[in-house]
Amino acid sequence: WKDLPTCLLCIKNWPPPNSTSGKASFSLEDALVLSSPQMSSGVQTLSCLSLILLVWNQVSGLRGHEFRFGPCRVENVILLELWEAFRAVKDSVQTQDNITSVRLLKPEVLHDVSDAESCYLVHSLLKFYLNTVFKNYHNKRVEFKILKSISTLANNFIVITSKLRPCVKNDMLSIYKSAHRRFLLFKRAFKQLDTEAALTKAFGEVDILLTWMEKFYHY
Repeated sequence: WKDLPTCLLCIKNWPPPNSTSGKASFSLEDALVLSSPQMSSGVQTLSCLSLILLVWNQVSGLRGHEFRFGPCRVENVILLELWEAFRAVKDSVQTQDNITSVRLLKPEVLHDVSDAESCYLVHSLLKFYLNTVFKNYHNKRVEFKILKSISTLANNFIVITSKLRPCVKNDMLSIYKSAHRRFLLFKRAFKQLDTEAALTKAFGEVDILLTWMEKFYHY
C-alpha cells in the first residue's frame, strides 16, 4: 500500500492530457499511465487502478451520501460498496479466526461514542486498518477475491481519512483523550494476539466497524 499515495498524486492531475472535455474519455491505457512506475506487480496495479476508478466515479456524478462524525463531514462515500466488498469475503475470513473468546472492537471501544468523539475515533481506527491490518493481511494473501475486497475497502478508507480533519484544541482536549483511550483499548487487544491471529480477527471484524460507522451515515 506504500504506492497508493502515488496514485493519489496522479489523480490530482486528472483528467489526462488527451482528454479535451474533462469528461470520461477513460481507457485502460489512461489508467495504467497514471499508475506509479514502481507498481510492477499485478496486485499493485489493481490497487492503484481501483483507487483511480473510485475517485473518478465520485467526480463524474456517482454520488454517495454523507458521513457525519460530529463536526467532520465526509461526502460521496457509498456505504453499500463497503458492505458488498466485505460480504464477498466474510465467510472465508471469519472461518480462519480460531479465537472466538476475544473481540477487538469490543463494546468498551464503540459503545456510547459521542458525536464529538466519533471524528477522532474513526480517524484512528481507519488509519490503523490501512497501515497495519490491510497492508499486512494483503501481503500474506494471493486470492484475487480477497485482494479485490481489500482494495475496495482500503481505497474507500483512504478517501474517508483524507476528508476527516480532527483538530486538537484546548476545549476539545478531553474529548480527544476519551476517543484516544477507546482506540488504545482496541490497539492493545490487537497487540496481545499473535500477529497472524490479530490480522485475521481485525479483518473479520470489519462488519462490526461498518455497523458502527453506519450510525453516522445519513442517506
